[in-house]
Amino acid sequence: MFEVGPAGEEGLRLVFLQAPHPALTRCLLRIQSAAKRYFGENMADSVVGYTTLTLLFHPLQLERDRACAWLTEQAECEALDDSDADNLTGTLVTLPVLYHPLVAPDLEWLADQNNMSLDQVVALHTGTTYFAYATGFAPGFCYLGDVPAELGTPRLANPRAAVPAGAVGLADRQTAVYPGISPGGWRLIGSCPRPLFQSGDHPTACLAVGDSVQFEAITTREFLRLGGEL
Repeated sequence: MFEVGPAGEEGLRLVFLQAPHPALTRCLLRIQSAAKRYFGENMADSVVGYTTLTLLFHPLQLERDRACAWLTEQAECEALDDSDADNLTGTLVTLPVLYHPLVAPDLEWLADQNNMSLDQVVALHTGTTYFAYATGFAPGFCYLGDVPAELGTPRLANPRAAVPAGAVGLADRQTAVYPGISPGGWRLIGSCPRPLFQSGDHPTACLAVGDSVQFEAITTREFLRLGGEL
């Protein structure tokens, strides 16, 4: 089941009415790629969300009826095959993380809440390969899932005014790395010294939708050698 509707005056949004899933994300990426080829220079941008694809067009370039019909046809033709849900797509990215209370103000709290040791928390977080479902909130910020149920935790009731760049957070069954200093309400359990976003004339992000991500625990010495700050 899906819906196609407007996204402002110059956009369209495809929404699948089902729970997020890697197979669904791969479907959205395929339709996004086809839309870039089909609409060409008439399309200004496209954004894949957890269950959505938004197409944005240059002013006066959107033929809404034609575009809606094309997008509907693409969604109807896409076969969602859950059997390939565990296959890796995109790039497999390994991110180094220091798991230490010096850089992770919620690490000990999370361990206490779940009657775990710090080592158990780290083992669970690093023992999962995460799927990049969506980007947003800030340039380079990528929503990764699914966190092991034992580590699922609600956001802070009162978000922090400033979360440092590189902070590794948890929220519900998601995890992410803050690419830059920003407000944030996720529980912080580590810090990644690897830059996730480079601004400039040609901005680049370390992670993209469809990537697979693994976290690797590192020592304080390695963290400092890689440019991390305590």
